[in-house]
Amino acid sequence: MRKTTAFTLIELLVVIAIIALLMAVLMPALARVRKQARTVACQSNLHEWALVFAMYTSDNNGYLMSGYASQGTATTRDTWIGALRPHYHDPKIRVCPTAVKPFSEGGQGPFSAWGVFGPGETRTWAGPRDEGDYGSYGMNELAYNPPPAVTSRASEYWRTVNVPGAGTVPLFCDCIWFDVFPRDTDAPPAFDADVTGGEMKRVCINRHDGYANYLFMDSSLRKVGLKELWTLKWYRGFNTANAWTRAGGVAAEDWPGWMRAFKDF
Repeated sequence: MRKTTAFTLIELLVVIAIIALLMAVLMPALARVRKQARTVACQSNLHEWALVFAMYTSDNNGYLMSGYASQGTATTRDTWIGALRPHYHDPKIRVCPTAVKPFSEGGQGPFSAWGVFGPGETRTWAGPRDEGDYGSYGMNELAYNPPPAVTSRASEYWRTVNVPGAGTVPLFCDCIWFDVFPRDTDAPPAFDADVTGGEMKRVCINRHDGYANYLFMDSSLRKVGLKELWTLKWYRGFNTANAWTRAGGVAAEDWPGWMRAFKDF
Protein backbone atom coordinates (compact mmCIF):
# COMPACT_ATOMS: atom_id res chain seq x y z
CA MET A 1 0.00 0.00 0.00
CA ARG A 2 1.15 3.56 -0.79
CA LYS A 3 2.01 5.58 2.27
CA THR A 4 0.41 9.07 2.39
CA THR A 5 2.07 12.06 4.01
CA ALA A 6 0.58 15.28 5.38
CA PHE A 7 1.39 18.18 7.65
CA THR A 8 0.91 17.55 11.30
CA LEU A 9 -1.14 19.88 13.45
CA ILE A 10 1.99 21.21 15.12
CA GLU A 11 3.60 21.96 11.77
CA LEU A 12 0.52 23.87 10.66
CA LEU A 13 0.49 25.86 13.90
CA VAL A 14 4.17 26.73 13.44
CA VAL A 15 3.53 27.97 9.89
CA ILE A 16 0.56 30.05 11.06
CA ALA A 17 2.65 31.50 13.88
CA ILE A 18 5.43 32.46 11.45
CA ILE A 19 2.93 34.12 9.08
CA ALA A 20 1.36 36.02 12.01
CA LEU A 21 4.81 37.17 13.14
CA LEU A 22 5.71 38.37 9.64
CA MET A 23 2.39 40.23 9.38
CA ALA A 24 3.02 41.91 12.74
CA VAL A 25 6.42 43.08 11.50
CA LEU A 26 5.25 44.17 8.06
CA MET A 27 1.93 45.87 8.86
CA PRO A 28 3.43 48.98 10.54
CA ALA A 29 5.85 49.35 7.62
CA LEU A 30 2.99 49.04 5.14
CA ALA A 31 0.97 51.60 7.11
CA ARG A 32 3.90 54.04 6.95
CA VAL A 33 4.22 53.48 3.20
CA ARG A 34 0.50 54.18 2.73
CA LYS A 35 0.77 57.39 4.76
CA GLN A 36 3.78 58.50 2.72
CA ALA A 37 1.93 57.73 -0.50
CA ARG A 38 -1.04 59.85 0.59
CA THR A 39 1.28 62.70 1.52
CA VAL A 40 2.95 62.55 -1.89
CA ALA A 41 -0.47 62.42 -3.61
CA CYS A 42 -1.56 65.46 -1.58
CA GLN A 43 1.54 67.35 -2.69
CA SER A 44 0.81 66.32 -6.28
CA ASN A 45 -2.66 67.88 -5.91
CA LEU A 46 -1.13 71.11 -4.63
CA HIS A 47 1.28 71.13 -7.57
CA GLU A 48 -1.76 71.09 -9.85
CA TRP A 49 -3.30 73.92 -7.84
CA ALA A 50 -0.08 75.91 -8.29
CA LEU A 51 -0.65 75.70 -12.05
CA VAL A 52 -4.33 76.61 -11.67
CA PHE A 53 -3.58 79.69 -9.56
CA ALA A 54 -0.78 80.64 -11.98
CA MET A 55 -3.22 80.56 -14.90
CA TYR A 56 -5.74 82.67 -13.01
CA THR A 57 -3.24 85.32 -11.86
CA SER A 58 -1.63 85.41 -15.30
CA ASP A 59 -5.03 86.32 -16.74
CA ASN A 60 -5.57 88.98 -14.04
CA ASN A 61 -2.27 90.89 -13.95
CA GLY A 62 -1.05 89.01 -10.91
CA TYR A 63 -4.16 89.69 -8.81
CA LEU A 64 -6.23 87.07 -7.03
CA MET A 65 -10.02 86.77 -6.93
CA SER A 66 -11.93 89.27 -4.78
CA GLY A 67 -13.36 86.84 -2.25
CA TYR A 68 -16.20 89.34 -1.90
CA ALA A 69 -18.27 91.15 -4.50
CA SER A 70 -20.73 93.87 -3.60
CA GLN A 71 -24.14 93.63 -5.29
CA GLY A 72 -26.39 96.42 -4.05
CA THR A 73 -27.13 95.82 -0.40
CA ALA A 74 -26.27 92.10 -0.62
CA THR A 75 -22.82 90.61 -0.38
CA THR A 76 -21.77 87.48 -2.22
CA ARG A 77 -18.44 85.69 -2.27
CA ASP A 78 -16.19 85.29 -5.28
CA THR A 79 -14.14 82.54 -3.66
CA TRP A 80 -11.49 80.35 -5.24
CA ILE A 81 -14.13 77.59 -5.56
CA GLY A 82 -16.07 79.51 -8.19
CA ALA A 83 -13.32 81.71 -9.63
CA LEU A 84 -10.97 78.83 -10.43
CA ARG A 85 -13.60 76.41 -11.71
CA PRO A 86 -12.92 77.23 -15.40
CA HIS A 87 -9.24 76.35 -14.90
CA TYR A 88 -9.57 72.76 -13.67
CA HIS A 89 -11.79 69.80 -14.50
CA ASP A 90 -11.31 67.05 -11.92
CA PRO A 91 -12.99 67.85 -8.57
CA LYS A 92 -10.83 65.20 -6.90
CA ILE A 93 -7.91 67.62 -6.76
CA ARG A 94 -9.92 69.57 -4.15
CA VAL A 95 -9.40 66.66 -1.74
CA CYS A 96 -6.33 65.59 0.23
CA PRO A 97 -6.16 61.76 0.01
CA THR A 98 -6.08 61.59 3.82
CA ALA A 99 -9.35 63.53 4.15
CA VAL A 100 -11.94 62.40 1.67
CA LYS A 101 -15.11 61.99 3.79
CA PRO A 102 -17.11 65.24 4.12
CA PHE A 103 -18.62 66.39 7.41
CA SER A 104 -22.04 66.17 5.77
CA GLU A 105 -21.49 62.45 5.27
CA GLY A 106 -20.19 61.70 8.76
CA GLY A 107 -16.56 62.76 8.47
CA GLN A 108 -14.93 63.66 11.78
CA GLY A 109 -11.70 65.21 13.00
CA PRO A 110 -8.73 66.28 10.87
CA PHE A 111 -9.39 63.58 8.26
CA SER A 112 -12.60 65.22 7.06
CA ALA A 113 -13.57 67.26 4.05
CA TRP A 114 -15.92 70.25 3.97
CA GLY A 115 -19.19 69.99 2.02
CA VAL A 116 -21.02 68.32 0.35
CA PHE A 117 -23.04 71.45 -0.39
CA GLY A 118 -26.59 71.09 -1.58
CA PRO A 119 -30.29 71.77 -0.88
CA GLY A 120 -29.97 70.43 2.67
CA GLU A 121 -27.01 72.64 3.56
CA THR A 122 -27.81 74.72 6.65
CA ARG A 123 -24.92 77.23 6.66
CA THR A 124 -26.04 80.77 5.97
CA TRP A 125 -23.05 82.28 4.12
CA ALA A 126 -23.63 83.33 0.52
CA GLY A 127 -22.36 81.47 -2.58
CA PRO A 128 -20.79 80.33 -4.74
CA ARG A 129 -21.81 77.11 -3.06
CA ASP A 130 -22.75 74.87 -5.94
CA GLU A 131 -24.45 71.62 -5.12
CA GLY A 132 -21.98 68.80 -4.78
CA ASP A 133 -18.96 70.97 -3.94
CA TYR A 134 -16.64 69.48 -1.35
CA GLY A 135 -12.93 69.50 -0.56
CA SER A 136 -10.28 69.35 2.14
CA TYR A 137 -8.08 72.28 1.11
CA GLY A 138 -8.62 75.92 1.95
CA MET A 139 -7.31 79.27 0.75
CA ASN A 140 -5.69 81.92 2.91
CA GLU A 141 -8.52 84.45 2.94
CA LEU A 142 -6.04 87.28 3.52
CA ALA A 143 -4.63 86.54 0.05
CA TYR A 144 -7.86 87.69 -1.63
CA ASN A 145 -8.29 91.04 -3.38
CA PRO A 146 -11.57 92.36 -1.91
CA PRO A 147 -13.06 95.82 -2.40
CA PRO A 148 -11.91 97.93 0.60
CA ALA A 149 -15.49 98.89 1.42
CA VAL A 150 -16.53 95.37 2.37
CA THR A 151 -13.92 94.54 5.03
CA SER A 152 -12.44 96.23 8.09
CA ARG A 153 -9.13 94.42 7.48
CA ALA A 154 -8.54 95.96 4.03
CA SER A 155 -4.93 96.95 4.77
CA GLU A 156 -4.00 93.37 5.73
CA TYR A 157 -4.84 91.65 2.42
CA TRP A 158 -2.05 90.64 0.03
CA ARG A 159 -4.29 90.94 -3.07
CA THR A 160 -1.56 89.87 -5.53
CA VAL A 161 0.99 87.07 -5.73
CA ASN A 162 3.70 89.62 -6.54
CA VAL A 163 4.67 90.43 -2.96
CA PRO A 164 7.97 90.49 -1.03
CA GLY A 165 8.75 87.24 0.74
CA ALA A 166 6.13 85.37 -1.29
CA GLY A 167 7.73 82.06 -0.28
CA THR A 168 6.58 82.61 3.31
CA VAL A 169 3.01 83.69 2.50
CA PRO A 170 0.50 80.78 2.55
CA LEU A 171 -1.88 80.66 -0.39
CA PHE A 172 -3.55 77.23 -0.29
CA CYS A 173 -3.26 74.38 2.19
CA ASP A 174 -4.66 71.45 4.16
CA CYS A 175 -7.73 72.88 5.87
CA ILE A 176 -11.05 71.74 7.32
CA TRP A 177 -12.92 74.64 5.70
CA PHE A 178 -12.67 76.25 2.28
CA ASP A 179 -10.89 79.37 3.55
CA VAL A 180 -9.17 80.62 6.68
CA PHE A 181 -8.07 83.97 8.14
CA PRO A 182 -5.75 83.34 11.12
CA ARG A 183 -4.47 86.03 13.50
CA ASP A 184 -1.07 86.02 15.17
CA THR A 185 -2.89 85.97 18.54
CA ASP A 186 -4.84 82.76 17.80
CA ALA A 187 -4.15 80.00 20.33
CA PRO A 188 -3.54 76.40 19.21
CA PRO A 189 -6.44 73.94 19.45
CA ALA A 190 -6.86 72.05 22.72
CA PHE A 191 -7.13 68.85 20.69
CA ASP A 192 -6.69 67.84 17.07
CA ALA A 193 -9.40 69.45 14.88
CA ASP A 194 -10.88 71.50 17.75
CA VAL A 195 -12.29 74.37 15.66
CA THR A 196 -14.01 76.37 18.42
CA GLY A 197 -12.61 79.90 18.55
CA GLY A 198 -9.69 81.09 16.45
CA GLU A 199 -9.19 80.59 12.73
CA MET A 200 -5.73 79.03 13.11
CA LYS A 201 -7.51 75.92 14.39
CA ARG A 202 -8.87 75.27 10.91
CA VAL A 203 -5.35 74.59 9.62
CA CYS A 204 -3.65 73.24 12.76
CA ILE A 205 -4.70 69.68 11.93
CA ASN A 206 -2.53 66.58 12.08
CA ARG A 207 -3.01 64.98 8.66
CA HIS A 208 0.65 64.23 7.92
CA ASP A 209 2.35 63.20 11.18
CA GLY A 210 2.83 66.65 12.68
CA TYR A 211 2.90 68.43 9.34
CA ALA A 212 0.50 69.83 6.74
CA ASN A 213 1.04 70.51 3.04
CA TYR A 214 1.21 74.12 1.87
CA LEU A 215 1.27 76.02 -1.41
CA PHE A 216 2.85 79.48 -1.11
CA MET A 217 2.42 82.70 -3.08
CA ASP A 218 5.55 82.02 -5.15
CA SER A 219 4.08 78.66 -6.30
CA SER A 220 6.48 76.71 -4.08
CA LEU A 221 5.06 73.90 -1.97
CA ARG A 222 6.32 71.97 1.04
CA LYS A 223 5.37 70.29 4.29
CA VAL A 224 4.90 72.76 7.15
CA GLY A 225 5.21 71.78 10.81
CA LEU A 226 2.07 72.48 12.83
CA LYS A 227 4.01 74.66 15.28
CA GLU A 228 5.52 76.45 12.28
CA LEU A 229 2.10 77.84 11.29
CA TRP A 230 2.58 80.77 13.68
CA THR A 231 5.81 81.79 11.89
CA LEU A 232 4.27 82.12 8.41
CA LYS A 233 3.32 85.53 7.03
CA TRP A 234 -0.44 85.05 6.75
CA TYR A 235 -1.18 88.76 6.19
CA ARG A 236 0.52 92.13 6.04
CA GLY A 237 1.42 92.98 9.61
CA PHE A 238 1.29 89.40 10.89
CA ASN A 239 3.76 89.23 13.79
CA THR A 240 6.00 86.26 13.01
CA ALA A 241 7.63 86.59 16.46
CA ASN A 242 4.33 86.23 18.28
CA ALA A 243 3.76 84.44 21.59
CA TRP A 244 3.53 81.02 19.88
CA THR A 245 7.02 81.08 18.37
CA ARG A 246 10.45 80.44 19.84
CA ALA A 247 11.31 84.06 19.00
CA GLY A 248 8.30 85.10 21.07
CA GLY A 249 9.32 82.97 24.04
CA VAL A 250 6.89 80.03 23.81
CA ALA A 251 7.78 77.18 26.16
CA ALA A 252 7.21 73.46 25.57
CA GLU A 253 4.58 73.30 28.30
CA ASP A 254 2.60 76.13 26.67
CA TRP A 255 1.50 73.86 23.84
CA PRO A 256 -1.48 71.52 24.29
CA GLY A 257 -0.45 67.97 25.07
CA TRP A 258 -1.16 66.54 21.61
CA MET A 259 1.31 69.03 20.03
CA ARG A 260 4.22 68.99 22.49
CA ALA A 261 6.20 66.29 20.70
CA PHE A 262 6.07 68.12 17.36
CA LYS A 263 9.10 70.01 16.06
CA ASP A 264 9.58 73.53 17.43
CA PHE A 265 10.01 76.63 15.26
